[in-house]
Amino acid sequence: MGVKKYKPTSPGRRFQTASDYKDITTDKPHKPLTERKTKTGGRNNTGKVTAWQKGGGNKVLYRKIDFKRDKLNIPATVKTIEYDPNRSARIALLKYNDGEYRYILAPVGLVAGDKVMSGIDVEIKPGNALYIKDIPLGTMIHNIELNPGQGAKLVRSAGVAAQIVAKEGAYAQVKMPSGEVRLIRMNCMATIGQVGNIEHENISYGKAGRTRYKGVRPHVRGVAMNPIDHPLGGGEGRSSGGRPPCSPWGKPEGVKTRRNKRTNKFIVKRRK
Repeated sequence: MGVKKYKPTSPGRRFQTASDYKDITTDKPHKPLTERKTKTGGRNNTGKVTAWQKGGGNKVLYRKIDFKRDKLNIPATVKTIEYDPNRSARIALLKYNDGEYRYILAPVGLVAGDKVMSGIDVEIKPGNALYIKDIPLGTMIHNIELNPGQGAKLVRSAGVAAQIVAKEGAYAQVKMPSGEVRLIRMNCMATIGQVGNIEHENISYGKAGRTRYKGVRPHVRGVAMNPIDHPLGGGEGRSSGGRPPCSPWGKPEGVKTRRNKRTNKFIVKRRK
C-alpha cells in the first residue's frame, strides 16, 4: 500500500494524507463473520463516564478475527484482502479446504490466491502459523499467544513484528517491537512475517473531523482550565502550569503503574 497526498484546497487538506487502498480487493465484508458493535460513549455499566473524550463516530461492523489459528494442517486459500475499521492492520479472508471461512491479520506480501496453513511441519512463509518451538531463530513473527490456546495477544498492529532471539528449556526469548525481550512458552502459536499496512504510521489526519469519525472528541488542556477544574489551571496570563503534568485529580503522568509482579519473571530486558 501507499500514502496519497491531497492538493491544499483548504487548511484541512493542506497536510492531509490517506491510504491509497490499492491492496484492498473488495469493499464488502463476509457477512457471516461480522457482528454489531455497540458504542459506549466512554460510559461504564452504571452510565457514568469513565473514559473521557469518547463519543460519536461512524457506525462500523466488527469483523471476527481468528487469533487462535487452531484449524491445524488444513490448507486455506486467501480469497480477499480487506479494510478493517476496528484495527490498523489489513485483514485477509481465508477459505479452508473444508469450506469454512475465517479472517486473519494480513502480513506483508500476502495477496489473494495465496495458500496458507497452520499446524505442525508447516512451511516458514508469511501467513503460516506454527508453534514457537518449530520456528527457527531470527524469524520475524507476529500475532503471538501469551498462553497456549488462549489466542494471540501480542504484536497485532500495522507494520509491527517480533523476533525469536533464543530458545532455552520450555521458553523462547522473543524481542518485541518496543525492544523488550520477553519469555514466551514454546507451545504458544505465532504467525510468520510482519503485519501489513506498513505505511499506516505515516498517515496525517490533517483536520480534527477525521478523528471525530473515529469517535474521538476534543481534549482540553489542563493549563487552559481554571484552578477549580485542574491542578494546572489558573495563573495570570498564559501559564505553563508550574508543576509536572498530572491528571485532574493530581495523579502524576509518566509514572510507572505496572503492579503485576507475578509476570515480572518473564521479562528478560525492559523496553527502556
